[in-house]
Amino acid sequence: MGPGKPSPLPGPGEAAWRRQGGWLLLAGVLIALALGLAGMARFAPLVRLDNAALDALTRASARDAAASSTVVVDIDDVSLSAVGQWPWPRYRLAALLEGIAAERPAAIALDILLPEADRVSLADIQQTYRRDFGIEMTITGVPEGLQDNDGYLGHAMAQSGAVGARYFYFDHVIADAAPSRPGVGVDGALDALRLDSALGVLDNVAPIASQTRVSGFVNMGVDEDGVLRRLPLLVEYRGVVHPSLALATVMRALGVDAARVVDGRDGPSIVVGPHVVPVDRRGHALVRFDAGSGGDAGIPAVEVLGGRAAAALRGRSVIVGSSAVGLGDRHRTALHPAMSGAGVQAALVQSILDDRVPRAPVWGGTAALLLGLLIASVQGGLLLAGRRLSVVVAVTLAFVAATTVLATAAFIHGHLVLPVAVPVLVAGAVVAAAFVTRYALQHRHARRWRKQLENARQVTIESMSAVAETRDPETGAHIKRTQHYVRAIARHLRATGQYTDILTEAHIDLLFLSAPLHDIGKVGVPDHILLKPGPLSAEEWVIMRRHAEFGRRIILSTSRHIEGDNFLAVAAEIAATHHDKWDGSGYPAGLRGPAIPLSGRIMAVADVYDALVNRRCYKPPFPHAQAMAMMEQLRGVTFDPVVLDAFFAIEAEIIRIAADFRDEDESARSSDAAAPLADAGFAVGAAGVAVAQIEVDCQRG
Repeated sequence: MGPGKPSPLPGPGEAAWRRQGGWLLLAGVLIALALGLAGMARFAPLVRLDNAALDALTRASARDAAASSTVVVDIDDVSLSAVGQWPWPRYRLAALLEGIAAERPAAIALDILLPEADRVSLADIQQTYRRDFGIEMTITGVPEGLQDNDGYLGHAMAQSGAVGARYFYFDHVIADAAPSRPGVGVDGALDALRLDSALGVLDNVAPIASQTRVSGFVNMGVDEDGVLRRLPLLVEYRGVVHPSLALATVMRALGVDAARVVDGRDGPSIVVGPHVVPVDRRGHALVRFDAGSGGDAGIPAVEVLGGRAAAALRGRSVIVGSSAVGLGDRHRTALHPAMSGAGVQAALVQSILDDRVPRAPVWGGTAALLLGLLIASVQGGLLLAGRRLSVVVAVTLAFVAATTVLATAAFIHGHLVLPVAVPVLVAGAVVAAAFVTRYALQHRHARRWRKQLENARQVTIESMSAVAETRDPETGAHIKRTQHYVRAIARHLRATGQYTDILTEAHIDLLFLSAPLHDIGKVGVPDHILLKPGPLSAEEWVIMRRHAEFGRRIILSTSRHIEGDNFLAVAAEIAATHHDKWDGSGYPAGLRGPAIPLSGRIMAVADVYDALVNRRCYKPPFPHAQAMAMMEQLRGVTFDPVVLDAFFAIEAEIIRIAADFRDEDESARSSDAAAPLADAGFAVGAAGVAVAQIEVDCQRG
């Protein structure tokens, strides 16, 4: 490295980085353990992240084609507008079921719960007139079956073999006369499940329920974020296991009257004919939603009633429900913001028949924990080996990418839902910890390096100022005192809102460091002039005044060898301008007012005060009060009024600084301070004499 070029900032060091790598390895393992165990315990934030990943996979793998085995007959707003508002008379629902059954579907399910009697039945009207008015109404020409709408719908349910709906309560008990029976059975490894146990049931009105051969519950639940992702397939009520509407519909479509629960390596499943439906321990199944089975993708009921939907119904499982906004049976899913309940049931039926029901394997949490430990161990090992952080980041990104690809492939091809939140968070946390550690190490080493640079800078300045001291040994601690005077004045100026654009903390530090070099130019003044105890001649004054220019040249000649932010620039400015005066009568350039750099104006006040109150070869010291009075007389003449006012405002601090950095010869200084000023030939009583004394001290101090 060439002369004058600074050394590059050193790194933290391989040994220090490796030591931190060991700690990071341990921290990574602990992070992996903590996150893995939290994932196995279904910690809510991790569950939300895994659900978000599941939603993304659902959207990415959704099919655009319409469902092949299911269809929704939708009592939508168009149908309600065309046929009549809700609730429809039960005979109209019966007609709808009859129209569907005529097209020979694989199964029919009515996703509508009718717990109250139809009040517009002819039999009900007869009873109302008899009770309220005592009138016996006779209705002729109407078949007996059509006189009771509920009984008529029940008859249609029985004839079509439609699956009816019921709803279970879990928060309060409802007394019913007889236990509800599902019409189909579930057996097998039921002890492997922890099914939700209902306390009550809401069923269709008796004339309908009694004629319904198979029923399924329509309970749904959403996750904490309000998104529907899974449905319960089994619920226990009074010792009997009941299927959901979707499961009962599948059993009806397959012509089976029993399902079997099995428990395997990946978790429990429900076997329905040739299909295996994965469920969790509570008997809930994930739903595979497709784009083609959107919330409004069903066939309007009015089309079926008009006989215009035969081909769409034949051989399919038909779910009858309503997407009408007023009925409120809408649910937010990963693909659809408002999917009808019938659409959700149809999506699950289609997933079962296609063997595409996703499974969250029971070993998923353990796998996520082990993968997190593996990732943390590899990352920590690389850090322990002293690898660059960029290498660790690259390996981490590779792990995250591999985890993402694995989870995507498992979902699309194996219908497995693997938890990814734990390994991804472990990878990110270890990298973040490594970055923080690296930054802390670099910051600590940079701080140490800056300290070394500051020390070197201080040594450079003090070495240069020491040269001046050797030429003028009587100044003693003059450079220390003026340093602190300058800093104290600058800080007060900034605190009172003066020159805040210039007096930043960094600039004040530079003023403090540079002040000792204000008289470096005295090395160019001959000893017989510099150390002369008496007044100087006119020729000697000319030479003496050149020390300001000498100082500027010396400092600038040195600063040319320093690259970057040159800390000697302020020192050169101070050396060249601290003898300029506010009224323009100073030297060497005769600058006036604000044209004088602020550093020079501050230095002038500090330098003159110290020269007045301390002994010089040509004068004894002045008392503090006397010096302050003399300087006040030159406010706006020699000194910047603002700077001088700041100096007066911190008088107590100035006295303290003078006491802290006294010259070594205390006894001589004390005797000189007490000596009559007249003995040295200086009369200070008159203003003109005081000004003359300051002139001498300004130029020789």
